[in-house]
Amino acid sequence: MIDWQRVKELKSEMGDGFDEIVEVFLDEVDEVVARLRAGDRSSLAADMHFLKGASLNLGFARLADLCGQGESRANAGDPVDVDAVLACFSASRGEFLDGINRAAA
Repeated sequence: MIDWQRVKELKSEMGDGFDEIVEVFLDEVDEVVARLRAGDRSSLAADMHFLKGASLNLGFARLADLCGQGESRANAGDPVDVDAVLACFSASRGEFLDGINRAAA
């Protein structure tokens, strides 16, 4: 679910700024996720695009894949399984934070 090699690379590139990157990522993604959970689909393709890019940057590989598929489907006017995206985000977030906390311990 998480591309730990990407996380390691980002951590190496960002050094002390890594924690801030993670915080900004989670804050920005949480805003989009909250909108999707509330049923707002007014900018679904754009939301999927944003989530895909943010997820790729931080190593949320499975979520990025689902969002890429969702973006394509939304742009084609096809239904998007938003519940699967939201479930994947929750699972990915948990796995990521657990892994980061274990690495810091």
